[in-house]
Amino acid sequence: MLSSYRRIFASPGTLAFSTTGFVSRLPISMTGIGIVTMLSQLRGSYGVAGLVSATLAISAAVLGPQVSRLVDRHGQRRIVVPAMAITVVAVVGLLLCARLDAPDWTLFVFAAGMGVMPSTGAMVRARWAHLYREDAPKLHTAYSFEAVVDEVCFIVGPILSIGLATSLFPEAGVLLAGIFLAVGVLLFAGQRSTEPPVHPAARHHGRSVILNRGLQVLILTFVATGAIFGSVEVVTVAYSQAQGHKSVSSVILALWALGSCLAGVVYGTLKLSGSMAARFFLGVLCMALSMVPLVLVAHAVHGIAGLVAVGGALLVAGIAISPTLITAMALVERLVPASQLTEGMTWTTTGLAIGVAAGSSAGGWVVDASGAAAGYWVPLVAGALGVLAALAGLARLRAGLAAGQDPEAPAEPVERPVDVER
Repeated sequence: MLSSYRRIFASPGTLAFSTTGFVSRLPISMTGIGIVTMLSQLRGSYGVAGLVSATLAISAAVLGPQVSRLVDRHGQRRIVVPAMAITVVAVVGLLLCARLDAPDWTLFVFAAGMGVMPSTGAMVRARWAHLYREDAPKLHTAYSFEAVVDEVCFIVGPILSIGLATSLFPEAGVLLAGIFLAVGVLLFAGQRSTEPPVHPAARHHGRSVILNRGLQVLILTFVATGAIFGSVEVVTVAYSQAQGHKSVSSVILALWALGSCLAGVVYGTLKLSGSMAARFFLGVLCMALSMVPLVLVAHAVHGIAGLVAVGGALLVAGIAISPTLITAMALVERLVPASQLTEGMTWTTTGLAIGVAAGSSAGGWVVDASGAAAGYWVPLVAGALGVLAALAGLARLRAGLAAGQDPEAPAEPVERPVDVER
């Protein structure tokens, strides 16, 4: 199994850009929860803290794809460093305003400014695509590896952010996120030998890649997927608290991420064939179905046994996550022109972010209205909506794949079997 991963790192510079990309994307999982932890301690209000965090999420959803569009047009190094600098200035402003008890509106201004944080995860995948575009097995393994890295980020990041903010000082989590971003981006931008070339301006077609009909299907499905993520996190914390063991929620959610990590590692070594669009739909369907046992055990079992049952259900449910996300990234690489790949991948992340915000809100509302166990109906409904979106758009995905990734290139078969040597 490990030999498959050793092969992708055989090319010079791959380990360097992947490692620095990991450091620079840690802040994505640290800032939102770090803001909530910081402001809830300094201002004594979860309401203000949640709204400031939501402002960051909305700003990132609006500005993130535009930053990535500039990356595709002008190159990673020329855009990522200025975007990082603006973000760091906004982070410093937010920390000072929080510490100096500045008016609440200043917090929203600087949180909005943090929305230009560059999507280094998309840039890392763009580098892998540039290296292995003609080697489908290696590209599949590379995307699988990055999916695992994403899961590690979302396990480690919140733990660091919350742990430091509660044990050292309230601003510690957001401060460390800013440091990670600055150091990680500078080191990542320094890896110039593996940076994808800038494509001629004429190949950008003068319009956003959001107009790609296949990509629209992925984004809409990812909104539903993000709603699963956001609601499960909120509801699991509430459910653990209802059982008298709130602190256990972090362990339960870590089991969910662990299931996804393990699935991603294995998926990267598999020999795959058949329709990529069908695999994506199957992954979305499995994610939705995996929410059914969660609802059942949450209602049927209580106390410590209930927490164990929910943890086991989430561990199994996590198995569907990484394979679905890996397939989605491969679909983006096939559907959009190479000259707009970073923007295309960032739009899927934006869909996830919007879904997480919506799912968190819906999950909290249902918990308040009907109890923690009832809250698990939210991810089940979100999963069902994702299945409907993927099913309705299946023809679009297949048409986009048949047309090829570059509208100026002749159509050719793109769904090649992935044959990984063992």
